[in-house]
Amino acid sequence: MTHSRERIQAAYEAACRMEIEALKPGNVHVFADGHRMSAEQFLVSARVSSGPLTDPALSVGRRILKSVQATRRAVDANTNLGIILLCAPLARAAEMPGELRPNLRLLLDAMDVEDAAEVFEAIVLASPGGLGSADAHDVRVPAQAPLLAAMREAADRDRIARQYATGFEDVFGVGLPALAGAISKGEGGMWPTIFAYMAFLCGFPDSHVARKHGTAIAAAIQDEARAVSAALETAGDEATRVRLLTDLDRSLKARGLNPGTSADLTVASLLVHMLGDRLA
Repeated sequence: MTHSRERIQAAYEAACRMEIEALKPGNVHVFADGHRMSAEQFLVSARVSSGPLTDPALSVGRRILKSVQATRRAVDANTNLGIILLCAPLARAAEMPGELRPNLRLLLDAMDVEDAAEVFEAIVLASPGGLGSADAHDVRVPAQAPLLAAMREAADRDRIARQYATGFEDVFGVGLPALAGAISKGEGGMWPTIFAYMAFLCGFPDSHVARKHGTAIAAAIQDEARAVSAALETAGDEATRVRLLTDLDRSLKARGLNPGTSADLTVASLLVHMLGDRLA
């Protein structure tokens, strides 16, 4: 299925809005700002990045770079690098005839050194927390290989890079089933988004936390999330659910812990879901 630019752009902005409107523990949302960022900054970032991210005249690498540049001009903060890295190839794949995930694999395989150079520039400009150096494919060094080679090298330590290396395995294998499962149980409003986010938070240590604070702390957050997720399943009313999430949210933010990768993967899952490829 081929989607129009207007539909993809609207779906991207809606996915970003739905994610920020959900009470995601540790992450910025409309119920509580955090980590020196506000929910409004994320909403502005979605609006200003949606144009370049869905511009059919641009390569994926150029979409990523221009989207990050637009975000930095508007909010002067790294609100959405991970979101852009995930959603730009999804947007391009949605423009192509045929099914989204096979298109995505072809697209990722075809990205070249120029794409890598533009993505490296975007990452340096965004300056994500905990960005260190790498022995191979360091983003501060001119790109020498296609983007997929760099992403494969980083896949073991960065969950967003892993999506490139695996054809977005976590989005299609974790996020989409969580959304579909919540909807099939009659969940509405922010709850499908929350359950997708919690599926990522429970499923593996958040790589943004691991990069900034170490793997042990990331694994500990995973255990905390599993306990809260189990309690959510048995909670009898929405007020109890909200209290469980709010308690974890305050605890994580008090410790300066932001599971940003789980939030980014949630946006990507929402985008794919809204484009119709729910369990492709």
